[in-house]
Amino acid sequence: MRKLHCAAINRKLEENSDNFIKQSEYNYRKQIEAVGDSIADNRKEKPIILLSGPSGAGKTTTALRLEEHLDNLGIETHTISMDDYFLPIDHEMTVKDENGEIDYESPMRLDIPLLNEHMLKISNCEEVEIPDFDFTHQMRRKGKLLKRKPGELVVFEGIHALNPQVTGLTNSFANCIYVSVRTRVETKTGGLLHPSHIRLMRRIIRDKFFRGREVESTLEMYKNVERGENQFIMPYKNRAEYSVDTFHPYELSVYKKFLYDELKAIEDKFKDFDNYQLMLETLDELDEICIDCVPDDSLVREFIGGSRLQY
Repeated sequence: MRKLHCAAINRKLEENSDNFIKQSEYNYRKQIEAVGDSIADNRKEKPIILLSGPSGAGKTTTALRLEEHLDNLGIETHTISMDDYFLPIDHEMTVKDENGEIDYESPMRLDIPLLNEHMLKISNCEEVEIPDFDFTHQMRRKGKLLKRKPGELVVFEGIHALNPQVTGLTNSFANCIYVSVRTRVETKTGGLLHPSHIRLMRRIIRDKFFRGREVESTLEMYKNVERGENQFIMPYKNRAEYSVDTFHPYELSVYKKFLYDELKAIEDKFKDFDNYQLMLETLDELDEICIDCVPDDSLVREFIGGSRLQY
């Protein structure tokens, strides 16, 4: 796991911020291209790609950027969000947590039989109707038809994509990818900001901009999200043949504008929250940069908005 110091980030930004941003984007892109090139070589045997990672990992952007790269290689690729295979919230099989509440992190929220049926049919070039899940009303709508042609690839992207309870029957015809933040950020006091808290920062911004959720609400949900990751996601990352570190060394300097003041304003309420002070300390040390510097296809845009990619 990499370690990067706040002072080093500031120095790079001061020396040449444009080059620093370009290098960050280049390193991320080259990881995706390397994975795509390898997958392209065995696409006939493994036409399905399973892409997993915890919340805030940047799965959607990575899947779409991988699709673009494979398309540019002349390999038609389709991306499917496994979120569309969620069961309606009133389904009789709705799973509850230890407190009797709906367990939103459980893989049992997925229609696993339908998902496995579709993966097998897609691998055999049979037509399927991909569901379309309406999150506002927690119900499934009529979706689109997909019939993979020989030589084409299909990416299934979701937090449970590597969980054998969900996709355990696909080993013979699927490549597996795990994406997450694999870099720690060090402050001048020696504190190390864990990747999970970098992902939390991403999630706070995304929830605020795209899900109408207040910062306090995202923070209060964090324990359940973390529990779900440790129980249902992390144990299966070793299934992946490929991994991608989605951390962009300049990204926290972008997030500072959206996060620091709001986190500071509720500091007293969350003083016992794990690493809350370290998040504030990290943002305080970093120099702020404008969002106009962020390329329109950057993974950072998945969280702050303004992307040319269709999420």
